[in-house]
Amino acid sequence: MDFNEIKHVGIGAAYKSAKILNDYFGSLNNIHKKGPTDLVTDADVASQKEIVGAIRAKFPDHHILAEEDGYHQGGSNDCQWIIDPLDGTTNFAHRIPIFCISIAFAVAGRTRVGIVLNPINGELFTAVEGQGAALNNQPISVSEQTDISESLLVTGFPYDFQAILHTAMQRFQKCLLAARGIRRLGAAALDLCYVACGRFEAFWEEGLQPWDTAAGALIAEAAGGRVTDFSGNPFSPDKKQILATNAHIHEAVSVLLNS
Repeated sequence: MDFNEIKHVGIGAAYKSAKILNDYFGSLNNIHKKGPTDLVTDADVASQKEIVGAIRAKFPDHHILAEEDGYHQGGSNDCQWIIDPLDGTTNFAHRIPIFCISIAFAVAGRTRVGIVLNPINGELFTAVEGQGAALNNQPISVSEQTDISESLLVTGFPYDFQAILHTAMQRFQKCLLAARGIRRLGAAALDLCYVACGRFEAFWEEGLQPWDTAAGALIAEAAGGRVTDFSGNPFSPDKKQILATNAHIHEAVSVLLNS
């Protein structure tokens, strides 16, 4: 299978989606709730329709897993596309320009291609397994920082954070005291890509879905990072915990999250 062709199709779909999101940005009319704090907009739906249509036109037998309305369409083989048409919907709805499109491609459950595009600033993060990671076609790598006290971390909170609030805040406090600082951007796929290009040394979150992490996790690993659950066990997109670091401070952050 030609994974570079897969990447090309995915990038094309992402750019078509980006035009839709940019057109909607700042002019939304309909914002709905999937949960108490989980939003969906017309932009999410239109973006997903465009991406799925572009992929289905080229690969009609591939399986597609996408966020909105639990879109889950089967195919006749082990090839699967994992799509978040708008990661950072709450930011988008509040006109905060921190959001992205995330598209991953997996074979037999193993992610082989990752694509994350920020429509606002045009930053395109990509990775093909075994070929490294890139930002706008230029190779990227994780930070070389080895001291957690000099590291900038990033995290997020699940929509149902009330159920884990005490534990989540304990983890946040321990990491905040140990690190240079912590940011909370509101788009997990971008958080992972920012670890990949050295802007952050580590990212952790729980309660995420495959479409939130599949592409970004591959990009972080391809850039030299390490991606596991909080305890250091191998990560897969169906896991509910993710810890992605520059590898140098991985053990230190894992200890903080589990202490």
